[in-house]
Amino acid sequence: MVIIKYAAAYKLAVIVMKRMMCAFVGVFLIAIVVMMQVAGKDIDKTGYIKYVEFNVTSEALKDAVNLDIESQDSDNKVDFITLLAYLGAKYGGDFSKYSRSDMTEFADKIKSGENIESLTDDMKYFKYYSQAYGAALNGMVGNFSEERPDDSGNAVMEEKYGVRWFSPIARTFPCSSYDDFGAERTYGYKRRHLGHDIMAAVGTPVVAVESGTVECLGWNQYGGWRIGIRSDDTKRYWYYAHLRQNRPFAEGLKEGNRVKAGDVIGYVGRTGYSSTENTNGIDETHLHLGLELVFDESQKESNSEIWIDLYAITNLLESHQSSVVRNNETKEFTRQYDYCESNDDN
Repeated sequence: MVIIKYAAAYKLAVIVMKRMMCAFVGVFLIAIVVMMQVAGKDIDKTGYIKYVEFNVTSEALKDAVNLDIESQDSDNKVDFITLLAYLGAKYGGDFSKYSRSDMTEFADKIKSGENIESLTDDMKYFKYYSQAYGAALNGMVGNFSEERPDDSGNAVMEEKYGVRWFSPIARTFPCSSYDDFGAERTYGYKRRHLGHDIMAAVGTPVVAVESGTVECLGWNQYGGWRIGIRSDDTKRYWYYAHLRQNRPFAEGLKEGNRVKAGDVIGYVGRTGYSSTENTNGIDETHLHLGLELVFDESQKESNSEIWIDLYAITNLLESHQSSVVRNNETKEFTRQYDYCESNDDN
């Protein structure tokens, strides 16, 4: 009888152990799924990225861009997005770990002729960061022609390779900002700030950061008078908000228009935070600049929109501003110098 009782107890213990093991495995698998989602992994096989955290620092972005530009005379050129994707994979997206030597060491290997695929073969998320950072930065650096006055004062087109995007604030107009992405906002409901605020005076000319098509133009109770511009590759949706009361947009600007990087598109104001059109509901005049990444059109107007921190990008662009001139009759500003991008780089 004792043996039978021990046998029964043993069987019961085995059953309990199996069930506990199943529960543990289930929890473990759920944890893996969550971690993969946080890392931006496409676990449901739909084929597009659903989550991006752009934590690239200003220092890392500037270093990568400089190495890209400096390498153009080399046989083996360096691509700044590839450099950032490598470090993103190395750091798990955490650029607080950034070391310039990590970047230059990788860049030197590329310039010496080493194969990028072999250098990143053991990096599980290199492809993900290449796609994510590519969506955020494609076209920022490349070939372009820009009009400049020569020694005689005549305007000539000069071919260049370098930064092709412009600061959203025109040259000579004072502005200031800090990294406010994720700060709390309470109008309408409690939410995170999904953009970058740039303080500037009312009427300051706002320019297009990059070339694209005006996709949205009009009033929104949160953003006030605002403009939405889609990049030529459709991956980026730029959002310019809180524009000037009464005359928010550049003269003649309409939905469907194509604008070039550096074109004047509107003017800084403080409209918004009201369901009544043309209301100054914002306390401080500023430009709200947002950047949404769009990997699939289903993300565009949804609960799973991907907005990224722009501070590092706007920091870099402070050194590349568009010069503008004022028409005293119409009081409108327009760009001073012509500009043309190479289509080969779009």
